Amino acid sequence: MTREEFEGLVAEALDRIPPELTRLMDNVAVFVEDEPAPGDPELLGLYEGTPLTDRGEWYAGVLPDRITIYRGPTLRMCESREDVVAETEITVVHEIAHHFGIDDARLHALGYG
Repeated sequence: MTREEFEGLVAEALDRIPPELTRLMDNVAVFVEDEPAPGDPELLGLYEGTPLTDRGEWYAGVLPDRITIYRGPTLRMCESREDVVAETEITVVHEIAHHFGIDDARLHALGYG
């Protein structure tokens, strides 16, 4: 799958997030990268920033939070295009949930591990 096709899947996954949630997202950008850092080659996605639940009066004038979805590990772990579509959607939801302050334990319990 080309990078452009994968970026399209990420965009489609973002489009499926309910509007009532996307309206609440604040100061966050989503990127697609081919590979994660060498120390974690199986990482599918990464949220870097300050979750909405941790922001206070001090939160102003900061760079956007960053959600990165990694193409290489996703393609390597999936056996079909349908698997890639499903895994990409799960990963996008997982990282957006971190933006909302939901931790990994809760995400795993909800099936977004």
